[in-house]
Amino acid sequence: MAFTLPDLPYEYEALAPVMSRETLEYHHDKHHKAYVDKGNELAAEAGMDGLSLEEIVKQSHGKNPALFNNAAQHYNHLHFWNWMKKDGGGTSLPGKLSSAIDSDLGGYDKFKADFIAAGTTQFGSGWAWLVKDTDGSLKVTKTENGVNPLCFDQTALLGCDVWEHSYYIDFRNARPDYLSNFLDNLVNWDNVASRL
Repeated sequence: MAFTLPDLPYEYEALAPVMSRETLEYHHDKHHKAYVDKGNELAAEAGMDGLSLEEIVKQSHGKNPALFNNAAQHYNHLHFWNWMKKDGGGTSLPGKLSSAIDSDLGGYDKFKADFIAAGTTQFGSGWAWLVKDTDGSLKVTKTENGVNPLCFDQTALLGCDVWEHSYYIDFRNARPDYLSNFLDNLVNWDNVASRL
């Protein structure tokens, strides 16, 4: 299955001022496109171009680092664009998701603090995640580089990219502010709930 760069599900200006047009142009049009182009090349070389993206991520993890890095980042970004929307975020979550966060994570405020801490303490590049674990419970996790919940048989409900290219234009080195604004102003909670 060939990787393809999707169109953004909103205009380039839609997420401003939290995520500027300049950030989206660089992040989507340059960084994500590079993962798609290199991923297609490496998948073909590895004889995996007939597999689904999820299978390529799982089969290359720990075995083919170059292919894994590009395939996993393509997977992560396909979801990342849809985890955001204009006028998103805030504390009004769909009922089932809100209940699960209350029961498994100690409520929204604790979830938010833990999610920001996960993203802030991820040294270097990586992702902060809200996942459904293999036992069905919700957990906040973090991963380095392009590693994602697929690698651990978890379901990614929400992920925030904490590579510098995702926030440096708008927030410089203030990663905690970026994460807080992501949760307060960008998250598409309906999309997150649909993944439960």
